[in-house]
Amino acid sequence: MKRIFSALLRYFVKGLLVVLPLGAAFFLVFWAFSSVDDALNLSDKFLINPETGAPLYVPGLGIISVILFILIVGFLVTYLITEPIYNWFNRWLNKLPLFKFIYSSIKDLTEAFVGDDKKLSEPVLVEDAHGFKRIGFLTQKDMSSFGIKGEVAVYFPWSYSFAGQVVIVKADRVTPLKISSAQAMKFIVSGGVSNF
Repeated sequence: MKRIFSALLRYFVKGLLVVLPLGAAFFLVFWAFSSVDDALNLSDKFLINPETGAPLYVPGLGIISVILFILIVGFLVTYLITEPIYNWFNRWLNKLPLFKFIYSSIKDLTEAFVGDDKKLSEPVLVEDAHGFKRIGFLTQKDMSSFGIKGEVAVYFPWSYSFAGQVVIVKADRVTPLKISSAQAMKFIVSGGVSNF
């Protein structure tokens, strides 16, 4: 009986290791898509079922409309909007007091991961005064505008989170890593348990 219980427990744990991450990933993706779709799907406001006269809700139309909108904006920015117009638009947005802070923070965060100017592109290893080493991303190589010489800014993401912290460290404590940014981020966010 003890052997059967031990085998069942082992099977349960192995099954849990497969089902839990898979289920959590599917749940998060489904939740994100359904939340965005519910918030942006206006089909029930404009479409009417011809047979019943009731509003017609089309699942997925919100996500499709967002994807199409982003593609259209990307096309317009690439082919029709020149650099001076884009810069003028950014300057105009930066004049709005509260919106400036939110917009610039989200813009900088987005540009850190995607686009031509990926900011988190240099994974580094930093050793602190106690000999502990942490993996982070070099974000500023020159801190002289802050009145700090010979130091750099390193962003350290936290494990199992999208948050992190910026730490100013001496440049000689920073060692560039010969891995991609994606590998470094995966290693950090997973708490160091992911292999490349």
